[in-house]
Amino acid sequence: MTSPRSSFLRGQDPGLLLATAGLLAISLLTIASASYSLESGNRLFYVTRQLLWIGVGVVAAALTRAVDYRLLVNWGWLLYGLNLLLLATVLVAGREAQGAQRWIQIGPFPFQPSELAKLLVILSLTWHLTRGEVPARTWGQMAPYLLHLLPPTVLVLLQPDLGTSLVLVAIALGMMYAAGVPGQRLALLVGGGLGGLALLIWGHLRFGIPLPLREYQLNRLLVFLQPSRDPLGAGYHLAQSKIAIGSGHIWGKGLFFGTQNQLNFLPNRHTDFIFSVVGEELGFVGGIAVLGLYFYLMYRILRVAREARDTQGALVCAGVCSMMSFHVLINAGMTMGIMPVTGIPLPLMSYGGSSLLTNMMALGLVLNVYGRRRKIRF
Repeated sequence: MTSPRSSFLRGQDPGLLLATAGLLAISLLTIASASYSLESGNRLFYVTRQLLWIGVGVVAAALTRAVDYRLLVNWGWLLYGLNLLLLATVLVAGREAQGAQRWIQIGPFPFQPSELAKLLVILSLTWHLTRGEVPARTWGQMAPYLLHLLPPTVLVLLQPDLGTSLVLVAIALGMMYAAGVPGQRLALLVGGGLGGLALLIWGHLRFGIPLPLREYQLNRLLVFLQPSRDPLGAGYHLAQSKIAIGSGHIWGKGLFFGTQNQLNFLPNRHTDFIFSVVGEELGFVGGIAVLGLYFYLMYRILRVAREARDTQGALVCAGVCSMMSFHVLINAGMTMGIMPVTGIPLPLMSYGGSSLLTNMMALGLVLNVYGRRRKIRF
């Protein structure tokens, strides 16, 4: 007779849980160091808050683990409507901060619907892909799925939130590829999009053609193309981040001993640029260890996708993997100057409740698929 404990553990992926726990532990240590000089009173303020969010995230992950993912996917049309409603509400009644209107105030807590939009897109697009013509091999067959993505992406871009809108595109491309859409066509879409953006930027600079971007977003892209441009303005974050990572060398300067971090040269170091703190204080070895944990986490997610009992489960995992991989690629890349600065947080590492909740719920969905990959025998 199988014990209840072994039956429960059979429904979990130990490798995924281990990688997640490792990233959260490193996150708390790094946030403690990154925020040490931010608070003169309670120096553990941000760590305490992050611990609270981790607790809430564990509960949220358990809830998304408990409800059968097939039921959630079957509600995809309803979740899609809810997604558009929340994103539209932000534009009408959202709270503005730092030049962007992205938050809805719920009591004492700010809620960012664009973070939840990532999960809702994963579930609703899974519903759409498994109801439509799969695999979609022609442009006409692909069009409904691209149109599915358009409204939420535009609503997020209007906030403005360029980074999250790109995440939604990455999620859709990854899921469409997993559903059998030819990679060549998806590559053409990406190439065409990048080419169109480059042409628009050139037209804006040369002829004043209006862009769907704020001035600071445009400056970030220009700094990426020309790193020496405006080192004390739009290029300041990138310059300080590269100094921090470069000065860490192999083993780093040690936690709480990074000069760029502790002397307040590095902006947003407990949020968007937390990987810069890892590079400075834990060095090349620490950075590789963090990226190694992410690589292992993505491997476990893809393994769950391969073992899923149905197409819906596989597509949900593909969406989660695309979302988190894109976050890691852009965030770690921007701190080293190989990707433009977009304000995308590092999953499970950056300080912030909305992002952490989204990622914990996403991992809960993966565990949901894992636990239902076959019938559990008692």
